[in-house]
Amino acid sequence: MPTDLIDTPFFSREIPPTWWAYPVLGITAVLTGLLVATYVARAPVDELQGEGAGGPSRFGAAGAVVSFFAVGCPVCNKLALLALGTSGALQYFAPIQPFLAAASVIMLGWAFLNRAVSEDRCPAPLTRSVHSAPGG
Repeated sequence: MPTDLIDTPFFSREIPPTWWAYPVLGITAVLTGLLVATYVARAPVDELQGEGAGGPSRFGAAGAVVSFFAVGCPVCNKLALLALGTSGALQYFAPIQPFLAAASVIMLGWAFLNRAVSEDRCPAPLTRSVHSAPGG
């Protein structure tokens, strides 16, 4: 909604969307949905497998945020507008948006692929002492 690619009465867009913004929105929406679906009805991977700081959940979240900046209006983005001004946002931020879109798709794809491939891996069992049986 805030990118106003799909017209709503809540937001308006100063600059018309580019031709590639719609496919990027569709691809990132599908990848984000698939990635989120890997977390449903399962214990968190971070707790089970000790996933590091650069794991799929970090790349997935980063990919979703980057996709927002990639398809959004360059002058409607308050961060770019404050940092660069209107002409700077159009001159410097708008040309890098396709690269942000590609980075977003790559990060979301990698995060989903990594989660989907590791879905069948079994976490290490909790350590229990075999000799300490209850009551004996």
